[in-house]
Amino acid sequence: MNDFSRRGLLRVTAGAGAGAVVVSGAAAAAAPAAGAVTEASGSDAHCAPAELTGRIVRPEDAGYTDARLGWDQLFSHYPLVIVFAQNTQDVVNALTWARQNDVAVRVRSGRHALEGWSNVDNGLVIDISDLKSVHVDTKSRIATVGAGLNQLEAVTTLAEQNFAVTTGTEGSVGLSGATLGGGFGFLTRWLGMACDSLVGAEIVVPSGTECAKVIHADLYNNSDLLWALRGAGNGNFGIVTSLTYKLAPLKSVTYLQATWQGIDNLRPIFEAYQRTAPTTDARLGTQLEIHRNQIFLFGVLPEGTPDETKKLLASILSIDSPDITTQVGNWGDVYAGFQIPIEQEPANWKFHSQFTRKPFPSDAIDIVDSFIRTAPTDDSNFFVQAFGGNVRRSPRGGTAFPHRDALFYSEPGVGWGERSDQPGVCDPLTSQCQAWIAEFSQALRTYVDGAYVNVPNIAQQDWETAYWGNNFDRLRTIKAKYDPNNVFQYEQSVPPAVC
Repeated sequence: MNDFSRRGLLRVTAGAGAGAVVVSGAAAAAAPAAGAVTEASGSDAHCAPAELTGRIVRPEDAGYTDARLGWDQLFSHYPLVIVFAQNTQDVVNALTWARQNDVAVRVRSGRHALEGWSNVDNGLVIDISDLKSVHVDTKSRIATVGAGLNQLEAVTTLAEQNFAVTTGTEGSVGLSGATLGGGFGFLTRWLGMACDSLVGAEIVVPSGTECAKVIHADLYNNSDLLWALRGAGNGNFGIVTSLTYKLAPLKSVTYLQATWQGIDNLRPIFEAYQRTAPTTDARLGTQLEIHRNQIFLFGVLPEGTPDETKKLLASILSIDSPDITTQVGNWGDVYAGFQIPIEQEPANWKFHSQFTRKPFPSDAIDIVDSFIRTAPTDDSNFFVQAFGGNVRRSPRGGTAFPHRDALFYSEPGVGWGERSDQPGVCDPLTSQCQAWIAEFSQALRTYVDGAYVNVPNIAQQDWETAYWGNNFDRLRTIKAKYDPNNVFQYEQSVPPAVC
């Protein structure tokens, strides 16, 4: 069986009071140094000239190429300096230094920014991936984690104590990036969006004309900022250095994979999926992935059994004779088992995100069938994630994520090319792959509505409302409060409201 990646095949494997866990490489937040602006300081305060601290990488350093490259090698940037923060004070120093020296700044965690916007030429990249602390209070079911954790680290560490939060399916993606854009995966219908479990954050924001300060956002302090971070927090308002989550107890899951060879049954499978997956038991999370040679159905049922999982998916599994496998185990073990090593993935990727509020009619399914049959690579696919369940319930304090009434999320995607330490060389497949996905997305436009900010598209029309719907004006007001000088800006960032 072939291994697919990024929205592709997920591999199947055989398969007491307050406590604290610390992932290797963690660093506790340091107290603000002399001259830094703290939360209680006035916004007009002045600060001493800043110096960069942490692990600093410049173009002349041997590790510069590795430090600058992102997961998607379709994009290649050459920053002036990269700061790998070891604590919160390193972030304060870096942001202050950038402001004092009039240098553009970008924020990076998991390096999966899908348009390359977490990097910048001739600017400062503040990388928070070394902030990996994890503190779990088992009694209150609250975890505070460093913003540098990736999803695999978060899932496996929490699962060791039989806890979980919603994450995406790909382990190397940064936890903070996924959460701050909304975040969804196999546990979404059960626990809601990833941002729904976010109850607090530590964030470094601009202060005055050239300084930076540390503030906290929760339901009682800067609650408007917490609302904004829940769905629009990626690089718009400041630099999140830690996140606090409300945890759900989870001892085991059943993981199911069904595989159909060929795509001749695409229509009945898709029709059965969209009729069943968004409305079944709210515990059941599913993904349907359509490739040019195979169709895959994945399901995760928390605290469920294989028989129960198969029964819930019977209307889909009864079509033809798919190969069906199941696994019961700890969620961390199951999650780790279906990861694909980055070195086995293609170098270049492009995706178009879509939300759907009504079932696809036959014409739309025919479009999917037609484009998948002419896909340029085996890593090309059409990926569907069922919504419904507890996605429709907004948490206390609300969120900026607007797509709660979606029936499902879908995403044409294409991957191509081999990984290299010298990206940027024109791949002969690039133009073909980009044309295919652009035409595919355009052909489905009548049947979809809105887009996902974590899967952005530089060519997205009306991106402000596509990502955030009617919440955009409120986001601009909050931006004007916390980043009035628009320090955090990129091609599709939230601009501050202007009086």
